Amino acid sequence: MSNKQHTEQAAPKKTNNRFMIVLIVLVVGGGGFGISKYLHAQHHEETEDAQIDANISPVIPRTSGYVTDIRVKDNQPVKKGDTLVILDNRSQLIQVAQMEAALANAESSLSVANASTNASRANIQSVEANVTTADAQIEAAKITLRRASQDFERYANLIKDHSITQQQYEQAEAAKLTAERQLQVLTNQRNAAIRQTSTATSQSNATAQQVNVANATIQQRKADLENAKLNLSYTVVTAPEDGVTSKINVQLGQLVQPGQSLFSIVHAHQPWVVANFKETQIAKMHPGQLVTIQVDAVPGHEFQGKVASFAPATGSRFALLPPDNASGNFVKVVQRLPVKIELDGNDPKTKELRPGMNVDVDVHVN
Repeated sequence: MSNKQHTEQAAPKKTNNRFMIVLIVLVVGGGGFGISKYLHAQHHEETEDAQIDANISPVIPRTSGYVTDIRVKDNQPVKKGDTLVILDNRSQLIQVAQMEAALANAESSLSVANASTNASRANIQSVEANVTTADAQIEAAKITLRRASQDFERYANLIKDHSITQQQYEQAEAAKLTAERQLQVLTNQRNAAIRQTSTATSQSNATAQQVNVANATIQQRKADLENAKLNLSYTVVTAPEDGVTSKINVQLGQLVQPGQSLFSIVHAHQPWVVANFKETQIAKMHPGQLVTIQVDAVPGHEFQGKVASFAPATGSRFALLPPDNASGNFVKVVQRLPVKIELDGNDPKTKELRPGMNVDVDVHVN
């Protein structure tokens, strides 16, 4: 009877010892875990509100036209300069031919203007030579008139003494009058030559202006031709950067307009992370700090990066309807600030990252 009572009393004591051991282990383990978390939090800032981001370029035509060929498919890697879409270019080819013809016409006009200028210059030289000849003839006529005048004066004195005949006197008078008329004619011819020179000079200036106009027209036609060729080149839509095509939304025969988005190209190089930290987390953060990144799509691998920059405003300020705390009742809500984190470009697994993937970010603040 006593042995049985002794056994029944020992069993609860043994059970109590086990409970205390488990409790102590739990307390010690929990305390250690809490301390480790606390120490980790003093040197790290973490968030799960983070995603992979990259440049996404829309493929946009610069001219209108009907689609005649589509060279790519969804999710196809492309290189910069690869042909993506071809548009009907017949109207652009006609414009190029028209501009080439206009340029040839302008060049012909320049040749005509140059020929007219040369002819005007030659005419000026001829008229100036006529003026020079007229000057020489006038000088000779003046000498003839002076001699005839002197002879007439002598004959006028001699006729008074009847030393000469009336016929001789009249011949001297006629010679004097003829010399005067000849001088007058030559003077008129010289004046006419001078007027011709002025007219020829004006014509030469006009033709010179025509040359300038023709040169300006040629430059305009060259610019029109280059513009037509540029529009022709726009009928071939090429890749702006290396990347992968996505959401191809264009069909053969479709009429596209300038500025219309056909599809997108996700750039394949240098993605980055945008992490949205609470405003209470960024006090110790600054650009250049090391970052450890875990991506859900690449389990078991840690990516390395560094803090690049902070957004100039919180994410709520860029929302479609930003909050207006000046109206209604105010409730303080912790805001999040986007932080850009640059990835280590030497990691080969960076190629596996896609924009929009969720990541866990751990910033080493100390």
